[in-house]
Amino acid sequence: MKNKTYSIFGAGASGLYTAWRLLNGEPNVEQDQSKLLNNGDTLELYDWGQYDFSKAHKGTRAAGARVCTWHYENDKTKSYLELGGMRYSEWDGKNEAMSGGHRLVTTVIKQLDLDQYSVPFNESTNPLYYLRTKNMYYNDISKTNPAPYNVKNDGASQPPDNGFNIVENLAVTEHTGPQTRAEWCKFYQDGRITADTPASSVFQKGDLLKNIGYWNLMFDQLGSEGYNYTNDGNGYTSNVINWNSAVAFQANNEFTPGTEYKTLTHGYSSMFNALFDAIVKLAKHKGVNFEYHPNTRLHSILEIKGVIHYSIATREKPDKKSVTKTTSAAWLAMPRGPLDLVAQATRYEDHKGLDVLNHRKVQLYLESAVLQPSYKVGMFFDSPWWMANAVPPPAYPAPIISYEVTTDVLKALAAEGFPKPYLVEIEKSKNPVIMETPFAAASLLISNVETCIGAPLSPAQQAQLLSAAERNTIGPSVTDTPIRQVVYFGNNALDKSAKPVYGILASYDDEQFTSFWEELEYSTESVEKTAFSENYQPLVGPRKAPEVMVKMLRQQLAAVHFGPYADYSAVPQPLETRYMDWSLPPFNAGYHAYAAHYDICDVQQKIRKPSQLIKGADTNIFIVGEAYSNDQAWVEGAFCTAESVLNDFFGVKPIIDNTEYPFICPCS
Repeated sequence: MKNKTYSIFGAGASGLYTAWRLLNGEPNVEQDQSKLLNNGDTLELYDWGQYDFSKAHKGTRAAGARVCTWHYENDKTKSYLELGGMRYSEWDGKNEAMSGGHRLVTTVIKQLDLDQYSVPFNESTNPLYYLRTKNMYYNDISKTNPAPYNVKNDGASQPPDNGFNIVENLAVTEHTGPQTRAEWCKFYQDGRITADTPASSVFQKGDLLKNIGYWNLMFDQLGSEGYNYTNDGNGYTSNVINWNSAVAFQANNEFTPGTEYKTLTHGYSSMFNALFDAIVKLAKHKGVNFEYHPNTRLHSILEIKGVIHYSIATREKPDKKSVTKTTSAAWLAMPRGPLDLVAQATRYEDHKGLDVLNHRKVQLYLESAVLQPSYKVGMFFDSPWWMANAVPPPAYPAPIISYEVTTDVLKALAAEGFPKPYLVEIEKSKNPVIMETPFAAASLLISNVETCIGAPLSPAQQAQLLSAAERNTIGPSVTDTPIRQVVYFGNNALDKSAKPVYGILASYDDEQFTSFWEELEYSTESVEKTAFSENYQPLVGPRKAPEVMVKMLRQQLAAVHFGPYADYSAVPQPLETRYMDWSLPPFNAGYHAYAAHYDICDVQQKIRKPSQLIKGADTNIFIVGEAYSNDQAWVEGAFCTAESVLNDFFGVKPIIDNTEYPFICPCS
């Protein structure tokens, strides 16, 4: 049998996952073994950038495409910040329809033996807000202390996420509407407004939600001030744009205080280093020729007489063909922006063969994904000046102190001689649940533990428990100023004996706010020297912020933590400041959303093998990644689309039982 070549274009989440599963996947039936990579076959992995995968494959920035862990002084033993994707929702391992969490990310982390490094990503239950020059805390918003918005029906006396609840209650409540992943997929297709709305409302009972823009719906139901309050107070402008309302209902359930997430102590990028290492080892073990091509992008791709022909371009000349090759199957592991760039190369010329990406129906489906630009700026300091115990303390400290018992906490307590029977009871606790439950107050943790063990803790035991379980990250604090969100990573260095350095994500914003910071990427003496379309900063890595950007950040951080009239000098000069502008090429967006007026279940099914949209065509060109997934903006979405392609077109046995967890939406 002739050896085959498989080509993957994109070395981010979906590209690496596809390579890994092509090498370790098991066939559903024996005949499908020939579709997987076997001895003598070739696996090509193309990377437009050059990620720092390993000692043998060093690069300019951390692995992970739109995940990018940045360490202080680029030293992996020191504190880090996430300047891209930064967390996942852990799955409990139960194959039940109601079990939440990112099942594939959790599975990958476990199979790569990274779960030993998994730690809580602590969301504050009482975040700080700075809106319309008023500083306030989530728990303090009330009728006597409303937010500074003229919202109808006393809406300003409720927290800002209440706007999401009001709109969602048009079709989904605590007791009605979709509850499982499969039910939500059905809702995306046929979910309708079920509540009676007044005659004055633009949208009425029975209207299909997939055909309503979410901004339109929110404005109709909440009014101008209600919409602005929800927009400003949720921190993500991307959540309240005019995207598909049916999808927005489910997605915005994620963004409420107290939602539980996890990350990795070595940084989220470390998952992609581990995937790359696994690919190299598996390829060698199976006798597969693995070729990694950094600084190389897909230029164009066509099918000619049943054979896939593709051209590549180099980093030095990304717009010009350098080499044309053929392959047995091609994975376009990239989001909408790079896909459109590939399509443009053949859109305006006559050529032989089938141009899959430029077929009208394929273009229609590609445009279902809305590009959402985002921007992140990280800062490191020599002290946690945002904490209540800082000297001097800020007027409005970040309320991020909480307590959470994890497996590591139990180990630490055991090493200190904490009674073993108590540890056993805490670990198996059910009523109340102690493990991995965040407690906002020390007294709550102590009282729950005492109830669990059926005995009082001594003062010494209380001190041991609180010391081991204390967390002082993550936040966020939210503001309507251009920094939008502040996330506190603190001193998370692996080497705890070294001098502490404290990191914050000083600005986490998206949509129109990205342009505010783009103009501050240059000094006041600079002129533009690089075309926007040629600025590949996301591939190079976090870029040093000029002093004009640093001062602007300090000015806005001072308002959040010291009050509206505070001078920028209230925030100390940072040790280091760097930014990532995800609106720049090649990604052109930090994440994506589905447009209204699309059947997104059909989009998910068809776009992953776009030739399905062309009558009489059947070409092994595949599109994978988060942009057209059921979990947009998450690594989980990238993994799920990649897994579904391998399951459905290559006969690979699913990595987990997906009976209750469709990787992509089925069509009814």
